[in-house]
Amino acid sequence: MQATRVIAIRHGETAWNVATRIQGQLDVPLNANGLWQAQRMAASLVGEGIDCIYASDLLRAYETAQTLSAVSQCSVQTDEGLREREFGIFQGKTFAEIDSLWPEQARRWRQRDPEFAPEGGESLIVFRDRVLNTVQRLLRQHPDQQVALVSHGGVMDVLYRAATGQALDAPRTWELGNAAINRLLWAAPAADAAHSSGLSLVGWSDTRHLEEGQRDEATA
Repeated sequence: MQATRVIAIRHGETAWNVATRIQGQLDVPLNANGLWQAQRMAASLVGEGIDCIYASDLLRAYETAQTLSAVSQCSVQTDEGLREREFGIFQGKTFAEIDSLWPEQARRWRQRDPEFAPEGGESLIVFRDRVLNTVQRLLRQHPDQQVALVSHGGVMDVLYRAATGQALDAPRTWELGNAAINRLLWAAPAADAAHSSGLSLVGWSDTRHLEEGQRDEATA
């Protein structure tokens, strides 16, 4: 199978990003700056030859994808598998509130314990498997094409780790900025490569289209 080119984009900024409030799978729209970021991202990709756009069905990602749809003549197809990690009781709370209310859970979360799941939420293992299964299912339909995936910071983190062989509990040293453009290649793994995602890294965190510093997922 021929390789599929992937443009992976985190949604634009929201008010909850600014407030360092966990969004998870709660539906929060873009703020004015986030919409501007999305429009700048879309304008920078004019002429890229995008064949298909897939997005999380959560509003912040869908609104971001719609700006790309407007310049590429591709409709947005949503998929729940591209949603952010389900954070259960953490959702709607700020980082400081989580530290205060559930210090032991907060510790395991911040240490990236792969098996830890906030009450009602997903563990990193479950989240990673859900994202990679979704991405492989979608990309398998588009050999030798270019696909845009518009999603969330946690999803971008999963893709980076899969493409570079980083462990789930490895400290993050890469950026996950709002409306950053990330590029990967995907080829279907061989039958005997059971643990391969098929992803490889081409370029990461391109924010040249944005004139101001962006809020990173680690603090937003």
